[in-house]
Amino acid sequence: MEESVLGEYFELLRFASVGADPARLKDSVDCAMWLKKFLCELGFECELSTIDVRDGKAAPPVLFAERKGNEGAPCVLFYGHYDVQPADPESEWKTPPFEPTMIGQRIYCRGAQDDKGQFFAFLCGLRDYLGASKSPLTIKVLLEGQEESGSGALMELAHNMRRRLAADVMLVSDTAAAPGLRPAIVAGLRGVSHFTVRLTGPNRDLHSGEYGGVAPNPAQAIAQLISSLHNPDGSVAVSGFRDGIEPPSESERRAAEASAMSEQDCYNDIGCPSAGGQQGKTIAQRLSFEPTIEVNGIHSGYGGSGSKTVIPAEAIAKISMRLVPGQNVNVVASAVKRHLEDRCPNGVKLSIEDYNPGASGFRLPLSSPIFRLASSVLEEMDSRGPVFRWEGASIPVVSVLREASGAAPLIVGWGQPEDRIHSPNESYGVDQFAKAREWARRILASLEG
Repeated sequence: MEESVLGEYFELLRFASVGADPARLKDSVDCAMWLKKFLCELGFECELSTIDVRDGKAAPPVLFAERKGNEGAPCVLFYGHYDVQPADPESEWKTPPFEPTMIGQRIYCRGAQDDKGQFFAFLCGLRDYLGASKSPLTIKVLLEGQEESGSGALMELAHNMRRRLAADVMLVSDTAAAPGLRPAIVAGLRGVSHFTVRLTGPNRDLHSGEYGGVAPNPAQAIAQLISSLHNPDGSVAVSGFRDGIEPPSESERRAAEASAMSEQDCYNDIGCPSAGGQQGKTIAQRLSFEPTIEVNGIHSGYGGSGSKTVIPAEAIAKISMRLVPGQNVNVVASAVKRHLEDRCPNGVKLSIEDYNPGASGFRLPLSSPIFRLASSVLEEMDSRGPVFRWEGASIPVVSVLREASGAAPLIVGWGQPEDRIHSPNESYGVDQFAKAREWARRILASLEG
């Protein structure tokens, strides 16, 4: 990587653009302004849009940029997000989370991969492509600052931007390659919804000796309530949760199994057995085609050192759901709400807060012409050719943008497990950056027709 490109990459990473944190709004705005300047210098017409979506507070800006090409030539839309996850827990970082540090051939920083490293490598490849020849393509770039927290602003703006977003192909680089950096084309994504469950009981924390056995305990109640969401075999126990699911085809199942990690590879990656989800189903089935309900965090009472013998006044649980094609986000939400209300333990009050419906999952046919083109390009980059994947992770706004733009999504990313996205010590390899940059240059050239 050239020193000049490395310097730009480091500048981008230093913006602590945690889009979910209102206190970091200035960092997000500064980051969006930096990206606007970068794209304007490439000949794009750029516009920043803001919208109030949280308690009257402005959300991080949405950046839309367009470089017009020849009339009748293909139109390409590229999507990425400049917001990052919080650095918590900062004590587990070996390097400052917002000061990029190069160790060997890896850059360590929050956002080094997700998604700053991936989308900026693409933008560098776009710059390489534009510098090599006069492009006939119309190229649109859409960068947002809320993907990690639901894409609220872009979800709202997208419906009024249909004409501007209209494109033939939508390119996204926010996913993983296969092991050994073998290229992977994502043929489908699960959708995601998330919400908070709050249980309240006593009007204050109570002494467990004076009130134990009399007062209801929200911490105990939330454990009981959350455990009711799953059957003993790990399957979801919510009635109606699976209604409408569209099963994968036999060819999709075979392709998913062919590219799936083994049980041992999974153990080596996460450090424990792959015991999550419905037992009896393969890793590929559980990650690619099955919906989930996951507990992202439970908080109640005292968690410090030593002991504090209290009955807590309240307890909360953060819940997310990964949804597959055929599931309706509103039907699923109603089913889960009804399940929780019906099983709420006696003596505590249930409230469901911060509900974000997200978007449904989608799958594209393996016979899609854009997949054939992408496969040819990726075979030129790697003689092993690409594998097809159905990502368990979600980029909810992609479904919305697909509908708003009319574009065929082409999702190719270059992540690897060692990147540790969403965890302390996130990093991205120089070799991965180079692959993402090369992919951008080659696929854009191929799309000229």
